[in-house]
Amino acid sequence: MNGTLYLIPVYLSEETDPIAVLAPHTISIIHSLQHFIVENEKSARAFLKAAKITIPQNQLSVLVYNKKEQEPLADYFKDLSAGISVGILTEAGCPGVADPGAELIAEAHRKGIKVVPLVGPSSILLAMMASGFNGQQFTFNGYLPIDKMARSKKIQDLERLAERNNHTQLFMETPFRNNQLLEEVLKSCKPDTYLSIATDITDANEMIKTAKVEYWKKNKPELHKRPTIFSIYRKQ
Repeated sequence: MNGTLYLIPVYLSEETDPIAVLAPHTISIIHSLQHFIVENEKSARAFLKAAKITIPQNQLSVLVYNKKEQEPLADYFKDLSAGISVGILTEAGCPGVADPGAELIAEAHRKGIKVVPLVGPSSILLAMMASGFNGQQFTFNGYLPIDKMARSKKIQDLERLAERNNHTQLFMETPFRNNQLLEEVLKSCKPDTYLSIATDITDANEMIKTAKVEYWKKNKPELHKRPTIFSIYRKQ
């Protein structure tokens, strides 16, 4: 019988106590596991320590899976195939959502392995909840193009989709390029388009605010190296 693949959410800020953002059941599952597949070993071990896992770190089995570092696919399923349950950890938020772990989750389904998502913070969902925008129809677009012209065009395309389809459009950027992306959004969007900025979600320095583009042009927040989700919407 196969083990279970648990999808374990991780705090969005290292300054946040896992107990404050994870359900008690999630914490109990973390404590029951000894085998993990992680996006980043250093941050994963720090999270497990913060979650007060009782198994000594040197007794944990930790395999790394990310875009640059991967073992042969079969290696990630040896424990599961032997009946041992495994937890997947992303760097922040929920595994499988804007995360390379989705590839392993898909393979687990193909192999008939039970996949169990656990309750915890998702920056995308929390940003959507707090935006005041249409939560019935929304799209997360991930990272926008780096090229300035392509990025500007993409932002304008998203703005048109938001207006035509009444859809909320969410996107993000690598934190050290947040200020540049904000400038591009303010240049590319109409003054009366609504922009929601959700920064440092669940952290003590959390800032979530929704306002028109014309407001943000006069009140630009400092977003450099601060994890941020941007959302745009045009009310019909």
